[in-house]
Amino acid sequence: MILFRYLTREVLLTMAAVTGILLLVIMGSRFIRYFTNAAEGDIPVAILGNLMLFHLPGFLELVLPLAFFLGVLLAYGQLYMNSEITVMVACGISPSRLLRVTLLPAAVVAFMVGLCSLWLTPAGALQNAVTLEEQRSRLDISVLAPGRFQDFGGGRTAYIADFNSDRTRMENVLVHEQGGEDELESTYVTRASIGYQDISPDTGSRFLVLEEGARYGVAPGRQEAERLTFDRYTMRLGLSAERRELDSLEYATTMALWNDPNPRAQAQWQWRVGLPFMVFILALLAQPLSRVNPRQGRFAKLLPAVFLYVAYLSLLLAAVDAVGSGNLAVGIGVWPVHVLFLIIGLLLLWHSQRKGMR
Repeated sequence: MILFRYLTREVLLTMAAVTGILLLVIMGSRFIRYFTNAAEGDIPVAILGNLMLFHLPGFLELVLPLAFFLGVLLAYGQLYMNSEITVMVACGISPSRLLRVTLLPAAVVAFMVGLCSLWLTPAGALQNAVTLEEQRSRLDISVLAPGRFQDFGGGRTAYIADFNSDRTRMENVLVHEQGGEDELESTYVTRASIGYQDISPDTGSRFLVLEEGARYGVAPGRQEAERLTFDRYTMRLGLSAERRELDSLEYATTMALWNDPNPRAQAQWQWRVGLPFMVFILALLAQPLSRVNPRQGRFAKLLPAVFLYVAYLSLLLAAVDAVGSGNLAVGIGVWPVHVLFLIIGLLLLWHSQRKGMR
């Protein structure tokens, strides 16, 4: 029991450090992308935290298997360097028992990966898509930047010259709309000296109120145009008539993918289900690869191990793409890739045991 706690602590602490570093790199890159969109006025800064939070399960399902793989390599490599494995073998700890000890934290990590891949990741991706789609379908003057044309859904593009001192009113507003209430082919351009946002206290609907301006409409193939001058013009900021489809397989539940005979759905299902199994196979690969000579250093086999992981993930993604495109039968699926690396892990383990654990 003491040995189990010691080995598990070493592996999980190393894995946690690697996970933190990988998440910092991946989430930092995504945050910079979202922050750039916020700086350009495409999304408000207030939703950046929610977007990153709902992306976290998708990052974890990819980071955790690699972090656990590297955690076993580095932790056991340090044990070899300190000759602690030699002491364990002298005390009667066999390689098979060491493998059983390794598979116990692997089960915890596999459960976390399965929780993310089967449930949290599609739910988070759907929530992010809904949030971004709602943002595209409405105009919030807080995200507008003076002197720029900005799309806000529904075929509309807005331009403002400047704000007043408290940023509640817009000056010299121009709104371009593709499509109209009567003729979808029409193009409308509305200009106004003043514009501001108003919210109905009864329904909560939001409106863009324009004052002292004119509205022009023209349709392709027509020899005439419309012109309407107004003192006050109200434009409802509702959802776009052409919303982006949110029924992508990326957002579908795992049970829905299981019941869908479409090859793309089956490929996505096999990808999600295969990730927890991948953790156990990586644990099987990591134990023999962590065996190093104290003179070599614990990083001696790190580069070959990373190449092996990259090959595993690349073949798995290629198999998912082949199943989704119909080039590989659904019945075969991605499982040959898992079986191949399972066999490689067993051969490495057998070779390591045959040479002995010095």
